[in-house]
Amino acid sequence: MRNLEIKARNIELAAVRMALKMLGATKKELLIQSDSYFRVPKGRFKLRDEGKNGAYAIFYERGEKTAQRFSTYHTLPVDNPAEFRAFMGSTLGMLVEVHKRRELWLYKNARIHLDDVEGLGTFLEIEVVVDRSDVQAKQLMDQLVVCFELHKKNYIKSSYSDLLLTALPKRKRA
Repeated sequence: MRNLEIKARNIELAAVRMALKMLGATKKELLIQSDSYFRVPKGRFKLRDEGKNGAYAIFYERGEKTAQRFSTYHTLPVDNPAEFRAFMGSTLGMLVEVHKRRELWLYKNARIHLDDVEGLGTFLEIEVVVDRSDVQAKQLMDQLVVCFELHKKNYIKSSYSDLLLTALPKRKRA
């Protein structure tokens, strides 16, 4: 699967929530997520554990040079996340763990995340699933960027895992 994504910090979440309601977006759920990243030679590979909502192995590749970028990803349900984490950690090596509280909103083929990431703060992440064409995904992303009054100075290119790796002392890394 593919999506177009963007991430921003220093966002007024109350204003984003109001804009989401005005758009007619649906607040889907509040998720508590733990992402365990493993060392891989290319792309990114993680276990996303959502507790009672299940767990998934996710592999993805994306450009890292621009704030707005296309990503190709694959997911696989995981029945026993603790066992999977231990096995993959001993096989590939654990890189870092990211813990977050995610408010999930849906609008058309977009997933809008209001994230509170432990140790990093709050972020807005928009993922537009490419279900028709790259052009349609880009148009919807542009609409949402305008709607949320996002400014390029707030965009970030780094993943939460990269931000945490930069912020954490080596002894605290997974």
